[in-house]
Amino acid sequence: MASDNFEEQRVSAATFLVEVDGVEIGRFAEISGLEVSVETEEIQEGGQNSFVHKVPGRMTWPNITLKRGITQNDSLIKWLQESSGEQFAANKNKLKRSTAAVTLIGPAGKRLRAWEFDGAFPIKWTGPNFSVDSTDMAMEQLEISHHGFRVKDIA
Repeated sequence: MASDNFEEQRVSAATFLVEVDGVEIGRFAEISGLEVSVETEEIQEGGQNSFVHKVPGRMTWPNITLKRGITQNDSLIKWLQESSGEQFAANKNKLKRSTAAVTLIGPAGKRLRAWEFDGAFPIKWTGPNFSVDSTDMAMEQLEISHHGFRVKDIA
C-alpha cells in the first residue's frame, strides 16, 4: 500500500503558490473555484417504472479566482493585457492560452499536491478599494477562465 504524503503533516489550505506556464507568479491569500460539476442526463426506459437511468453528461468548471495583497510585481495585470485590448489586437486577435497550476505546500516547504488548469487565460482583474477610514489590506484579484483541471504529478 502506498504511503500518503499527508499522514505525518498538518496540511493547511493557506500555503500554496500559483504558476503560469511553469513560471511562479506568486503566493495568494485566497484561491476559489477549484471545483467541477457533472451534469446528468435522464433516460427513461420503456417498461421500467421503478427508476430513471442517469448517465454522466457535460462537465462544467467555474472560473478560478486568485486574491492577494498588492505587490510591486505586475505579472497579473501584464498577463491580462496580453490576452485583451491592444496587445490582443496586435497578435491578430489570437488568444494565447496558458497552463496554470495551483500547488499546495506542506509545512516543510515540500510540494504536496497540484492542480493544473488547461487553456487558462485571465478575464478580470480587480484592484483595491480606497477609503480614508479603512484599515483593510490593499488587495488585488484575478479571475481566470479555463477548460478544466487535472491533478498534477508531484515528482
